[in-house]
Amino acid sequence: MKKPETRRKEILDAAGIQRSLGRLALEIFERQAGNRDFALIGIQKRGVPLAKRIAKKLKEMEKLDVKVGALDINLYRDDFSTVGTAPVLRGTSVPFSVEDKTIILVDDVLFTGRTIRAALDAIVDLGRPRKVELAVFVDRGHRELPIQADYVGLSLNTRRDDNVELMLEETDQKEALILESGEKK
Repeated sequence: MKKPETRRKEILDAAGIQRSLGRLALEIFERQAGNRDFALIGIQKRGVPLAKRIAKKLKEMEKLDVKVGALDINLYRDDFSTVGTAPVLRGTSVPFSVEDKTIILVDDVLFTGRTIRAALDAIVDLGRPRKVELAVFVDRGHRELPIQADYVGLSLNTRRDDNVELMLEETDQKEALILESGEKK
């Protein structure tokens, strides 16, 4: 049986990624107006550099210093049996209290919602935030859980078996948003 051919398409280049991040940062600033007690927590792996970039843009645009943390959710995942037996741990570093703060979780691609569910469990282990919001670079649909993003850089219509990959300089030495899809006959 012949394996279906895949097609890779670059949706955004480095400039497009920067524009989308700028819009995300502006939306966060506008919705958090008057609230100086919020922090960004990036989900390992690509959510962390995204959170740092958003914080940098907030500093440049609005002279706003936002705390940034990194969250490793691998031990909270519910799909160990489907992703392997030994999770790769990248570490959690949240050098501030989450108590009574608005926490904005940052991730690269929102798909089924399972990563976010795991992140919520991990956040609660750190304390009790006043509110948790979600910022994602790409929302591609196909939820399995009732989770939605508060801030979205780009909404993409995809098929369930497509693959969406955000490549960042910090993790991939390249900037691009790639959609990989199998050809339908």
